[in-house]
Amino acid sequence: MTQRKRIDSWLSDMDGVLVHEGRPIPGADEFIKRLSESGKPFRVLTNNSIYTQRDLSVRLAAAGLDVPPASIWTSALATAQFLDDQRPGGSAYVIGEAGLTTALHEVGYVLTDLDPDYVVLGETRTYSFTQITRAIRLIEGGARFIATNPDPVGPSTEGSLPACGAVAALITKATGVAPYFVGKPNPRMMRSALNAIEGHSETTAMIGDRMDTDIVSGMEAGLFTILVLTGVTQREQIERFPYRPSLVVESVADLIDLV
Repeated sequence: MTQRKRIDSWLSDMDGVLVHEGRPIPGADEFIKRLSESGKPFRVLTNNSIYTQRDLSVRLAAAGLDVPPASIWTSALATAQFLDDQRPGGSAYVIGEAGLTTALHEVGYVLTDLDPDYVVLGETRTYSFTQITRAIRLIEGGARFIATNPDPVGPSTEGSLPACGAVAALITKATGVAPYFVGKPNPRMMRSALNAIEGHSETTAMIGDRMDTDIVSGMEAGLFTILVLTGVTQREQIERFPYRPSLVVESVADLIDLV
């Protein structure tokens, strides 16, 4: 597939595109530097709702990548924006960490376990059975169920960890209520990031390493999609999917000259 129009703004996944297990992917530093120097608007996206923008900026800096907090967009921010659009000034019972609670506070939400409008599930390093039980009972009582993302597992140095999607499945099994997932592959995640940079879908590229999240959501949002082969999806797996990226490259280093 060929590029439709000049790329004037960029969206990029973080893990598997810019960093891998806390280490920068070769060429990522030069790509970010070129983006910053070009003046083109960009956002680094992540489904991880644990960290605030400032937290992630510091973590990326430790990997040698200079990404300002304002250039980071998380599923927590997208979730807070969604709830603010749906029910401004509402209330929520939250299972999650600072990235999610801070985002909800900043849009004026009250965090409570007393008859909340929503139960909002995100990631946390230590899921509490007590919190999950409370969430189940609140949903049974009529609270609406929102989850930041459907990722079933997350990485750690020891191996896989249960993530938001797995815990959401547990709550759904107990209540019979499925959540609305805001993060990728929901194209709303892309559209909200696009709105944040005031970009146009026809002239914005989305870089990702997963066909089933980054590429499909970018495609459904009408973006020019670029698959890099430094993360989850490998070249031989691309043909398994009923859709294709606009472009496939070995790594983000191959995109420097496109900026």
